[in-house]
Amino acid sequence: MAKSLISICAVNHVVEKGNFLQGVIAMPARRALGKEKIDSLQKLSDYSEAEIMQLHGFGKNAMEKLKNYMKENNVSFKNN
Repeated sequence: MAKSLISICAVNHVVEKGNFLQGVIAMPARRALGKEKIDSLQKLSDYSEAEIMQLHGFGKNAMEKLKNYMKENNVSFKNN
């Protein structure tokens, strides 16, 4: 039961500005998300993988780490 509560909290939790995904992806990718005002996993799920990859500062490495983190938190990108 606790595992599902963690997932729900992670999806709905909005962290302080600048700390979203800290320790998950590098600063250039976090800045790119910040410029788009993406500061939660919920907002991130409104975008497709292709849309995020177009952001300046995102590359294959950041995307792979981000997808793994999203999978751990039961969140996914929208379908194209």
